Amino acid sequence: MVVLNKIYTRTGDAGETALGNGSRVPKHALRVEAYGTVDEANAAIGVARLQSDGTLDDRLAAIQNDMFDLGADLCRPDLAKDAEAEYPPLRLASSQVDRLEAEIDEMNKALEPLRSFILPGGSPLSAQLHVCRTVTRRAERLATALAGEEEVNAAAVKFLNRLSDWFFVAARVANDDGRADVLWTPGKNR
Repeated sequence: MVVLNKIYTRTGDAGETALGNGSRVPKHALRVEAYGTVDEANAAIGVARLQSDGTLDDRLAAIQNDMFDLGADLCRPDLAKDAEAEYPPLRLASSQVDRLEAEIDEMNKALEPLRSFILPGGSPLSAQLHVCRTVTRRAERLATALAGEEEVNAAAVKFLNRLSDWFFVAARVANDDGRADVLWTPGKNR
């Protein structure tokens, strides 16, 4: 259990922060950027949940929890060393990716195939889910950049890739199962 009884510690006042293994890095380090952007995406999901209900809200709540799992994963370097620990730290699991895929497939069944790209918009919930999608894509770009420099859990990168797809499909569902999608008209304003 996490206990937070003091919010400020002053340990980051010089521009450094601690990773999950206790090592200190600059606050602008790529790993911190990656899990910080996951946190930003989670905040965007919280805004989306203000307008969601039922199954969609339940799924968004589960994703918010997964995002904390993902942040815990990304804040821990040294995958090999952690795997040998007596109490291995939390890592995102492939089952979490599988769940997203199953939900995408289920939501997509009700949608007509796209014949054009869509613009973010339509309903307020759909627009916010597109914000979630784009912030998640940024987190994915940062996680893949990190993976190019350091070892990163492959399931974490897959999760971000699948999650942005999930938000795209959920945004269409929030637009009356795609009937209220705003279609892109190439060159419309020339």
